[in-house]
Amino acid sequence: MKYWLFKTEPDVFSIDTLASSPGKTAPWEGVRGYGARNYLRDEIKKKDLILFYHSSCKPPHVAGLAEVVKEGYPDHFAFDKKHKYYDPKSDPQKPTWFMVDVKFKEKFSRPISLEELRSHGQLKGMVLLQPGGRLSIQPVSEEHFHYICKLAGAKSLLG
Repeated sequence: MKYWLFKTEPDVFSIDTLASSPGKTAPWEGVRGYGARNYLRDEIKKKDLILFYHSSCKPPHVAGLAEVVKEGYPDHFAFDKKHKYYDPKSDPQKPTWFMVDVKFKEKFSRPISLEELRSHGQLKGMVLLQPGGRLSIQPVSEEHFHYICKLAGAKSLLG
């Protein structure tokens, strides 16, 4: 099992949106960065756990947890001329963009802000906290993942 941080803008797709999706499951679509795409295509596996991160909001924060329920597959929205994630260069025979399906696990009762994350020396080395750590999908160490869950009082992992 691996651990990840997935960034999203809450006005586009929030932890609440995922929680209210049919089956509390939705595709993680629209990733258009090659580094994040490579993770989706090659490394993220079923049952991997996700820190659900709200970016481009005040304050940016870890909002909750999700789980990967379907491994990487072509992002079909890249081929739909009417969709906002359409990419005219993407070829269905050799897809450029990929997505995974994620399932809601928990919304934190206490979101953990970026500022708070930075204040914990135990999180030193976390990709999110590094200069240039802007990828929309980032690996997270098991130690950092569980530390953040404990800060948030995550019920789904703490029993």
